[in-house]
This record gives sequence, C-alpha cells and structure tokens, in this order.
Amino acid sequence: METYGLIGYPLGHSFSRKFFTEKFAKEGREAQYLNFEIPNIEEFPDVVKNNPELRGLNVTIPYKQQVMPYLEGISEEAKAIGAVNVVKVSKEGLIGYNSDVIGFVNSIRPLLKPHHRKALILGTGGASKAIHYGLTKKLGMETLFVSRSARDGVITYNDITPDTLKEYEVIVNCSPVGMFPHVDERPALPYEAMSEANLLYDLVYNPEETLFMKKGAEQGATVKNGLEMLHLQALASWEFWGNGE
Repeated sequence: METYGLIGYPLGHSFSRKFFTEKFAKEGREAQYLNFEIPNIEEFPDVVKNNPELRGLNVTIPYKQQVMPYLEGISEEAKAIGAVNVVKVSKEGLIGYNSDVIGFVNSIRPLLKPHHRKALILGTGGASKAIHYGLTKKLGMETLFVSRSARDGVITYNDITPDTLKEYEVIVNCSPVGMFPHVDERPALPYEAMSEANLLYDLVYNPEETLFMKKGAEQGATVKNGLEMLHLQALASWEFWGNGE
C-alpha cells in the first residue's frame, strides 16, 4: 500500500495524519499516512529502509534542518530557507522541499493592502525562516525579527514602540506563545497602539483565536490564525510528492 508519513519528535497531535487519512478516505485511495516518531535523526534512514512503499514524508520539529544531510537533492527554495518540511521518495533518491512558504504566502496574500510594506516577525525559530522568505522574496516586504535577546537584525520586545507598529503594520507570530494550553499568554506588544491599519497573523491555530489575535482585533486590526496555512501546505506536499492533478 502506498505509504506517506510524518517524522518528528514528539508527535502528540498530528494535523498531517488526520488531514491525509481523511483525504484518502474521501477519495477512495488505497494509501496510508503514518506517524514516525523518532527520538533522533539517525533513525531516519531506517524509516525509509523499513517502509518500501513509502512515497513521501512531511518533516516537523526538530528535524527540518537535521534531515537535510540525508537527502540526495534539495530544492533551491528549501536551500535558501535552510529548512525542509517535505521529502519526496523517488527513483532519484530523497528530494527535499519546503511547503511552509506556499502555505503562508497563499494564506496571507488576500489580506494584504497596498500600505502593508513592512512586517515584524515574532520569533527566530525554524518556522520564522520560511515566513521571512515568503514575506521578502514572494511578497516584496521589508522584515524585522523580534526575539527575547537582541542581535544583528533582531530587536527585542522592549524595543517595540507605538511608532514601530505604525511603521511595521504586519505582525506575524512565529513563536509558540499563546498556544494551548497556555491560552492566557501573548507576545509582549503595545496592543493599545494598534489600529485597523495593522494585520496580525498567528501561526498558532489552537486555540482558534489566540490572545494575540483577540487583543489586536479589539483595536480594529485584521487577524488570522495558521489553520488555512496548514491546509495549504499539506496540499502543496501532495503536489511535491507528484500526486497533483
């Protein structure tokens, strides 16, 4: 049976497995999607070797970068981002791609207005790299990273003033702050300085409305969570695996 799957650790809640299992059932497709919860990346070759029907994999935390040395080929986009979250198993070997960019760009693009030219990226983890690539290379925006400690090209939350939010009107939360069960937490921003000119996009999708989104919406800002991005990147994975129409 055609097999697809997800590698990561831990894999407590897997959006991908539910999404593809339902997709296969709906389409009457003889295929399965499995979770491969491996405690270290050294076990990755065994996953491939022990599953001869494997056609494709999604890759999640903490292996989006660690998996790259095990691949025979990497798309130019994934190389530029420095992270792989889709692996195609082909006759040419294991080929890596990044579908985060496609999912994010196609999800946020309909919300962008002409005045949205600069964006703050909250967090500097793996997901932030794809978001930065999408904003700069695909949407032509200027970006500035925000983290708990300052360094070259990165400011801290304490550096953000009301004027900052007027200049950087798009704010993308790439951190896990506010994710269930910590629903009473939100990035430390001067929310009272926000207005209808701001757009807040949260990669978190559980809860459906994070406190980050709620406090922005109270000031008239446009807000959106990351659920559609997940759907779109899953469909992009399907295309990368060679199953697109």
